[in-house]
Amino acid sequence: MSVNYGSKRTVVGAHYGTRDFLAQRSTAVLMALFTVVLLVRFLMGGPVGYEMWAGIFAPQWMKFLTLALFVALGWHAWIGVRDIWMDYVKPVGLRLTLQVVTIVWLVGCIGWGIQVLWRL
Repeated sequence: MSVNYGSKRTVVGAHYGTRDFLAQRSTAVLMALFTVVLLVRFLMGGPVGYEMWAGIFAPQWMKFLTLALFVALGWHAWIGVRDIWMDYVKPVGLRLTLQVVTIVWLVGCIGWGIQVLWRL
């Protein structure tokens, strides 16, 4: 018969948080690449106006890249804000409420961005 003494404790490894770290860095790289592509397209264009901006986002590959940017931006923001809530908000109920509000807000922003993108 085995006897367990003390409480069971969840032990985390040395790589706890590595996935979030890599996700933040990879989404930041995607956002930086998008910015470079957008700047190149902007600098190669003619006079600045609605037609030029609509022309930049007209190709299907640019719409796909922008959609990927929206998702990456939402994921990037979620990781950062979630970490802030986990680090600085101690009451569990308030922290959960803030996390749910953050998720709803981010999903709404991504949805709104997609709606704007596909109207062009």
